[in-house]
Amino acid sequence: MFVFVCAGCGAGLTVPLSQVALPVHAHQTYGNGIQLPVLMESGTFAVDPEPWGPPWRSWEEIRQDEAAARGVYAPVYALSDGAPGAIVIAPGDARGTMLIPGSRAEGYCCGLDGADGPNVACAECSVPVASRIDDCSLWQATWLAPKAVRRVLVDGTPTAPLPWSELVAEGKGIPPFEPLSRWWSRTRVGHWTNYWWAWSPRWEAAAGRALAHLLAASEGRPVTVPDGLVGQVFQRALDALLPAGPRARCAVLAGPGLPAPGEDVPILLVPSHPQTGRTWAPDDPAPYLVPLPFGVWLWMAFPGPDLPVPASGALPADALRDDFDGAARPSDLFLVDSAVFRHTLVRLPAVSSPWLRQLLDNLTPHVRGALF
Repeated sequence: MFVFVCAGCGAGLTVPLSQVALPVHAHQTYGNGIQLPVLMESGTFAVDPEPWGPPWRSWEEIRQDEAAARGVYAPVYALSDGAPGAIVIAPGDARGTMLIPGSRAEGYCCGLDGADGPNVACAECSVPVASRIDDCSLWQATWLAPKAVRRVLVDGTPTAPLPWSELVAEGKGIPPFEPLSRWWSRTRVGHWTNYWWAWSPRWEAAAGRALAHLLAASEGRPVTVPDGLVGQVFQRALDALLPAGPRARCAVLAGPGLPAPGEDVPILLVPSHPQTGRTWAPDDPAPYLVPLPFGVWLWMAFPGPDLPVPASGALPADALRDDFDGAARPSDLFLVDSAVFRHTLVRLPAVSSPWLRQLLDNLTPHVRGALF
């Protein structure tokens, strides 16, 4: 395990933490005024290998060869010119820090967004060391500035990653539906009437990354995925974005605990390791591997039980209910996270192909058409 200390004075800034993979939804902006939970599990940290945050440079300021050297192969609105390697932790795991008063301790709407740079300082030497994020529609997190902190090993050697078999046995899947709430709700805080069932934001972000890979793997041909939950998530988007016709390419779930896919399956939907981020691969020469966050893949491969939803009807507000009416399911169609989709697609070399670049340049009608 590691602790992070101030690079200036050496004061401790975190509790002991274990490293995990950066969540796909780390920079997700979800909905309007939505109250999102904490991004990181307590006791963990992740590192963003790419620059993020201010200062930003518009695409017009960046040469194409410079963008390609950074792994960006198609135009984007702007690229961060900050330092790579920011460390994200749960806000409750920070120690010895204080908010910086003034303009930096502001947000877009309901809280702090870190848009003006670090808003948290070391309590010992007052040097800015982190950005606290808790604004609406953003995942709550504390991002440690990579040049302002140092990582210190505190208990010998780092813990070895869990093998795939143990991860599957633990069964920590991410349900596709979850209750959401808005900051400005006038109902009782914490009461169940304050929430509604929706597709999980984490699933929408995961689908954004996976859909970009599915399009790259399609080579411009139709792609089919299994019926059921996988089909609900991907097939509508694939049918809308890819041409119809014969010679469709098949994508199937594969990974630990599942039967080996057929030799003629060209696309595999596989898990990425929650600790290392490495993608699972079969023993034989692999076809195109489409990564899914482990928790999302696990629920697709081994679905958990339906989640119960309270029955309709009126009871006193303080009454505890033990009656349920069916499973919790949103009433709307699944929507892919367009920002995560774009972020992934412009970083795939396949986006340089004319058909995929044309699709990216004409994505707006699909966004307006409730595909994203």
